[in-house]
Amino acid sequence: MKTLKSMRLHIGIFGKTNVGKSSFLNKITGQDMSIVSDIAGTTTDVVEKSMELLPVGPVTFLDTAGINDNTELSAQRLEKTLKIINRTDIAVVICDFHGIDDYEKELFAKFNELQIPFMVVINKCDVEQITGEKLSEIVDYTDKILITSAKDDEKIVFKFKDLLVKMLPDDFVNSPKIIGDLVQTGDTVILVIPVDKEAPKGRIILPQVQTIRDLLDSNCLSYVVKESELEAALNNLKTPPSLVVTDSQAFKTVSEIVPENIPLTSFSILFARLKGDLAAFEQGAQAIDALNDGDRVLILESCTHHAIEDDIGKVKIPALLRKKTGKELIIEHYSGHDFPDISGYSLIIHCGACMTNRREVLSRILLANAAGIPISNYGIVISYCLGILPRAISIFKK
Repeated sequence: MKTLKSMRLHIGIFGKTNVGKSSFLNKITGQDMSIVSDIAGTTTDVVEKSMELLPVGPVTFLDTAGINDNTELSAQRLEKTLKIINRTDIAVVICDFHGIDDYEKELFAKFNELQIPFMVVINKCDVEQITGEKLSEIVDYTDKILITSAKDDEKIVFKFKDLLVKMLPDDFVNSPKIIGDLVQTGDTVILVIPVDKEAPKGRIILPQVQTIRDLLDSNCLSYVVKESELEAALNNLKTPPSLVVTDSQAFKTVSEIVPENIPLTSFSILFARLKGDLAAFEQGAQAIDALNDGDRVLILESCTHHAIEDDIGKVKIPALLRKKTGKELIIEHYSGHDFPDISGYSLIIHCGACMTNRREVLSRILLANAAGIPISNYGIVISYCLGILPRAISIFKK
């Protein structure tokens, strides 16, 4: 099976029109994935290419549209390009011998704001070499610089990979665990997976699959049951499980069955740590008690899906919030990779992020923090509203 996009390193390619972004990416990937033309503005939409980039591993390149031309589509390309920044783990800014100006400097500022490492590739050195003065201006912003020619530099792929490896985020290099670092080899873990309207017919959802795989990789024993069989499963075991992981929607039922001496958490909380910042989400949940009548709460999902009758984001969490606070809250929803206007909200609640990467979630946390808006996560909010958050996160604090 191919590595999921959400688990890949996302490399964003940025630059003005006609600096050779598409030629550069075609050379790195070894494929004609982007149209190459002397006409400015050829690339209008973001082009995605997932591949195995040895020795880095699975990556997704995001080839953004060039900006700074005077065509009618320029504004639309700018909007799409800026949205891609939130999904970018490492940014590659392409320029040529003309150097940089306000456009690149604005990108650098955005990358620094979101703590995204970036490199600058000075392309078209076969046409003209960049002057020392213009190069010094780039050095003021980064020392990660590659001077090359996508047209005839035979070592361009090696040079790019060498620089990229030096910039890899620690959490990508170290392959973070979903659950394997919380248990020991040979431990038994019970996974409670309800089979309800949200469960896809004939299969289980992605976070559950990934958790089982991580347990297998960690040489642990997985005991998968529905909540109705949980008590029998506990009684069948000669020794208590090292951990019980439940779907958030069954948290209340499961917490009442599992003895207090057995650690308990949820798939959503596991992914809150893997894909985001568990401490930030925990802190964000504290804001629930401060909500007042008329406050706006944003339910933020990273993917679009058909909402069912008792959808967790549209039905269950709103009901829990209103019951917990006793307030008349205005609860709104937004789905997709784009980040909406968050002004005016008193709380943001993010989904489990199983279909996106950690960079996008961290970017959203940073943007929420900059706006002074608390942000939390489905599993954290559910356990907080049920009064079991301390128990649900205690295993992480150990």
